[in-house]
Formats: sequence, structure tokens, C-alpha cells
Amino acid sequence: MAFITEPTGYIKTALSELQGSWGNLRNAVVENFGFPDSDKLLFHIDEAMSWESVRNLKTMKSTFILIQNIAIQTEAPEEVAEWIDDVRESLDAAFEAIAEGEAQ
Repeated sequence: MAFITEPTGYIKTALSELQGSWGNLRNAVVENFGFPDSDKLLFHIDEAMSWESVRNLKTMKSTFILIQNIAIQTEAPEEVAEWIDDVRESLDAAFEAIAEGEAQ
């Protein structure tokens, strides 16, 4: 019987970048927790990172816009704002990769 072996090398993709960006944003909110609506941001970030959102990036984009709006309205800490920008760039790159056939 043949066993499937685990690959030894991985290619960094737009989707893995996006996952990392969301994780960094979540960490920034946790580290700065206590600012107005930080609990709402954390809830929506977890929603954006959920399996349902990953399978449907349009849902993720809608959730991202909500997160961005909450952060702007509550004047979230600068570190959080910087990671929101990073998520936006990664999300745009993921949509571009999909359009170019580099991701599904």
C-alpha cells in the first residue's frame, strides 16, 4: 500500500499572505484591546477568518469593509489601522491572483 507523503516545499501564495494579514490584524486588536468597539472588531475579524468567508472571498470583502468602517469611526489605535491597510492590500492581491488564474 502506498502512502501519500507530505510535500517538503511550499509556495507562498496570495491566499497564504491574506491569512497571515488577518492573523496579524487580530493580534493587533488583542494586544490593544480595550479601545472603543474592540470587541466588535474582534468578532468581525473572526468572522472574516471563518471557513465560510475563506470559501467565499466576496463575503470576506464585505466583512472587511465593515471592519474598516468600525475602526475608522472608533479611531482605533495606529497599529490596528496599519494592519487593516495590510489586509486590504492582501485581499486585493488575492482577488488579482484569482483573476489571473493563480488561485481559485
